[in-house]
Amino acid sequence: MTEDPKFPELSLLGGPLQRLGVRLGLVRRETDTIRLGLALGLSAWVVLIALALLQGVGRRVFSLAVIGVHVRLLAAIPLFFLAETLVAPRMAEFVRNIRGSGLVPETESPGLASDIRRVGRMKDSWLAEVFFLLLAFAFPLFGSMAHLQGGTGNWTAILAQAGGKLTMVNGWYLMVCLPLFRFLLLRWLWHLGLWWYFLGRVGKLKLDLVPTHSDGAGGLGYLEVVQEHFIPLALTISAVLSASFAESISAGTMAFEALYSLVATVLIVVAALFIGPLFIFFRKLWVCRSTGLSEYMAMASRYVRAFDGKWIRDENASGESQLGTADMQSLADLTNSVRVVRDMRVVPVSRRFLMELAACVILPMLPLLLLKYPVSEIAARLFRAMTGL
Repeated sequence: MTEDPKFPELSLLGGPLQRLGVRLGLVRRETDTIRLGLALGLSAWVVLIALALLQGVGRRVFSLAVIGVHVRLLAAIPLFFLAETLVAPRMAEFVRNIRGSGLVPETESPGLASDIRRVGRMKDSWLAEVFFLLLAFAFPLFGSMAHLQGGTGNWTAILAQAGGKLTMVNGWYLMVCLPLFRFLLLRWLWHLGLWWYFLGRVGKLKLDLVPTHSDGAGGLGYLEVVQEHFIPLALTISAVLSASFAESISAGTMAFEALYSLVATVLIVVAALFIGPLFIFFRKLWVCRSTGLSEYMAMASRYVRAFDGKWIRDENASGESQLGTADMQSLADLTNSVRVVRDMRVVPVSRRFLMELAACVILPMLPLLLLKYPVSEIAARLFRAMTGL
């Protein structure tokens, strides 16, 4: 299929913040938003540190009790925009892939184009970002969520640490830094929601899935490639939660043993966010696999019966006549095709991707072990385990 210059290109990047970044020269090539993320996170952090030094609480700012501040501003915010930069081109490539490969037939192309335009209108909506900004400032009203936010994630704990007073440092953090982080988090959840919506619309199209496709997912294998580029976002979620857990443990408001269930919960949430959308195509892939098995096994039965009659049961068949015959290779190819259909995945996700997501959740949590086991103790235990001494 030749590329149609009039066909819309899928992009989830847009809105007032995106346009502001373009005007400031912080967004390049329409999808490279890393500079915007670095500018937002670093500028907020630099002002916070400067105010802390002026107020004479620099040592307090760099303590474990406020580790979440640095993680949100220096790691999470830039990672939000790194994820945008990585995943946006892959989403557009996914659409080009399913059109160019014929997965979406020509008769379904108008519907696909309509869905892309609808998503484009929603992602460019300024009302959505205004709502997210208001909601970011309204988070203190949700007091029941305070136990999940750590010491630097809610107004009550921060003001209590300052004796109920609003200082320059906590004022800047509460009125600028924390709402900025929450706004960007809500903005990303909106992007994820739009991606889910788009995949749901694609799932309703009459897709021409092929059970013997070499990607093992009927032709939808590239969808996993798109999901892999959400890895920075998964890492961000785990890093922020890990910092919040560290603050709560150091403050004595959470027992270390509570981590076991919390880490499992984070794994489930991350899996739901980044693997959940792939189940949209479960039914179509299941039908494709079932139909393919029926058709290819019926063909295999006919071929094997004919092969058996020609080369095994035929008394006139000889070893010499069997040499170089294409029937042998055809039998092997058919056997391989049936195996491909049998092993076809009904959800376009591999074990490797599952391991990558699990690693993104667990790795930021590992430093929490130092809160219970000192480095020297961990090293001694590892040494004993390896040497048996």
